[in-house]
Amino acid sequence: MANLTHNLSMHSLDISQLVESRHDDVKRSIKRLSDRTIIELPPMAEIKTTTKPTKVYLFNGEQGKRDSYVVVAQLSPEFTARLVDRWQELEQKQTSPAELSRMEILTLAMQAEQENQQLKHKIEEDAPKVAFAKQVEVAPDAISVAQAAKILGTGQRRLFAKLRELKWVTRRNEPYQDKIEAGLLDVKLGSWQHPDHGLKQSVTALITGKGLSKLQLLLSIPASSPLLSSAQMSAHQMGEK
Repeated sequence: MANLTHNLSMHSLDISQLVESRHDDVKRSIKRLSDRTIIELPPMAEIKTTTKPTKVYLFNGEQGKRDSYVVVAQLSPEFTARLVDRWQELEQKQTSPAELSRMEILTLAMQAEQENQQLKHKIEEDAPKVAFAKQVEVAPDAISVAQAAKILGTGQRRLFAKLRELKWVTRRNEPYQDKIEAGLLDVKLGSWQHPDHGLKQSVTALITGKGLSKLQLLLSIPASSPLLSSAQMSAHQMGEK
């Protein structure tokens, strides 16, 4: 384990105390931000506490300082000033003066938070497309939303609105990956030629037999409905072929 001897360092337990959060929650947030490549994963260290040795993430140097601002901005933006004060306190222990003023550090923290939010938004926007690229086969029992709407006795637009409300599809009517993995939805990829922008990709949401049964329950449609029973039987037969 790393030895905590450098004055200009801060660990995750310090941050948890500054933002008044559980240390486990802070460590999970650090790991999540690292997995998203928003920050670099800090090295682990072990420190002594009043009860027992505790494993912490150690933030060192300018990169560590910058990443700590991102972590605090993600957890509790209102405590950013506390973090600034803590870093300045550590810097004042050094023989050389602090390189950044308090205002400059606050500005850096705000910029880091803006970058964090922009990257988070981009990740959320790109996630369906990344997942869809891996989805090359369509389940044999999958049907279009228009077909499903007819079976369920509703309109296509109304069913899409319900799917968005249930968080099955995005606002662009593209299925979420967790619903694909759960076997409720599938996706069909296609392409078309835009006159100005060239080849474009199209994403079409499909509803599986399992998804249709789930929607039947959510929409309170009787299981004895002849139309629904016929459609489910047809979907089951397609899956056996």
